[in-house]
Amino acid sequence: MNIRKTFILTLNPGYDLEYKKRHDEIWPEMIALLKSHGVYNYSISLEKKTNKLFCYAEIESEEKWADITNTEICKKWWNYMSDIMLCNSDNSPKSIELTELFYMQ
Repeated sequence: MNIRKTFILTLNPGYDLEYKKRHDEIWPEMIALLKSHGVYNYSISLEKKTNKLFCYAEIESEEKWADITNTEICKKWWNYMSDIMLCNSDNSPKSIELTELFYMQ
């Protein structure tokens, strides 16, 4: 069963090109981490007027997804991205989870 996750992050103003550059050069170990934790589809889109990032991921399980945040690679990535995003005190991105109301396959 596909589990679809959607959430919103906030990019600091003026950092859209840097955000894209960092993701174009995403670390191979970050990709491996996501895949090993059951993430098989992940996209991020920017709404430029508000600097909101709309994130969509398809995952195997909520447990594997949640466990990503406990890894050193993830924490290293958060630290790397913290200067260009709205973050919590642990450098995790401030995230607003969305509730799916419609899906057509």
